[in-house]
Amino acid sequence: MNMNSAYQQYQQQSVMTASPGELVVMLYNGCIRFIKQAIECINGKDLMGAHTAIIRAQDIIVEFMSTLDMKYEVSHNLMALYDYLHRRLVEANTRKDVAALEEVLGFVTELRDTWAEAVKITRKQIYKKE
Repeated sequence: MNMNSAYQQYQQQSVMTASPGELVVMLYNGCIRFIKQAIECINGKDLMGAHTAIIRAQDIIVEFMSTLDMKYEVSHNLMALYDYLHRRLVEANTRKDVAALEEVLGFVTELRDTWAEAVKITRKQIYKKE
């Protein structure tokens, strides 16, 4: 088994055993990684690479939008935020705009950090009950 295959198996196992909250954090981490990739590509004049990375970030935002349960008020607020982030990503892709990507990166990082903290708190509460 080569190192690449072992890493892929580890990643797959991580996803399969993750809690729903941990999966959300993983998706945010992926979105952050793609946005950073896009910024690097734009700065390196790799416009096709930037396009691909931005599309992947957009796909993650769309996935978040599609999984919201709209019977809760917070979901409406998140939908508005995700819609804004998606539009900014489209603009960033059209204009190859690093500033727009950095703006989205800030929001996504803050959302990821909030989710990571919620997962940590939930995990502590679960272990207290056991």
